[in-house]
Amino acid sequence: MRLLLRFVQQVQRGTQLRTVSKSYFSTVSDLSTPQRDGPKGDTSAWLCGSSPHIEASVRNFVDVQVDFINEEEEQAFLKELDLGLKKKRYEFDHWDDAIHGFRETERAQWGAACEAVIRRLRAQAFPQGDRLLGPVHILDLDKTGFIKPHVDSVKFCGTTIAGISLLSDSVMRLVHVEEKTDWVDLFLPQRSLYVLRDEARYKFTHEILKDAESFFAGQRIPRHRRISVICRNLPE
Repeated sequence: MRLLLRFVQQVQRGTQLRTVSKSYFSTVSDLSTPQRDGPKGDTSAWLCGSSPHIEASVRNFVDVQVDFINEEEEQAFLKELDLGLKKKRYEFDHWDDAIHGFRETERAQWGAACEAVIRRLRAQAFPQGDRLLGPVHILDLDKTGFIKPHVDSVKFCGTTIAGISLLSDSVMRLVHVEEKTDWVDLFLPQRSLYVLRDEARYKFTHEILKDAESFFAGQRIPRHRRISVICRNLPE
């Protein structure tokens, strides 16, 4: 997120977003993979909440796609990312105290296999014509690391966040910013894609539970080292 903050500050120094080099941005209309349509199926395998009402209210603004990538694609990402990540130390503080036990980087250029996945992710998660934040955010959580409850600032990203989970299953918890007893848990299996949109972005905090607290619908979900490959659209 520190890298994302630095980038947005650079953008804000320009008189208009359109004056920034086009190499930092892309649009879904540039992507070759068509967006898949159709109604969502049964969400009970990856969504549970404090009540049926809160589950229903969130369902239209979240999505989890199991096995979005295969093992070979996951290995391609790890091959590209691991060397650079291992040169960094895990940090146990964060500029806004949102993350504990992490290291991060950003990536604008990919090999062919990973580039194809990034294009598929963007086409799947973002509306046609959306302006996207070009550099992909890579967040590496140590086994002991976790993401604390937070709402990403609207200054830094827009209505949609989408991420692929590498190396580990995990549980993401959403808690209503006003009604703290209203919550939803999302089970994020290894190699899955998650998408948070609109109300899930603004009206709920989100967090990745630490290993000791990692349960979904009463079932233990062991948390190991986890790398997330995260794409965002730009704020309006």
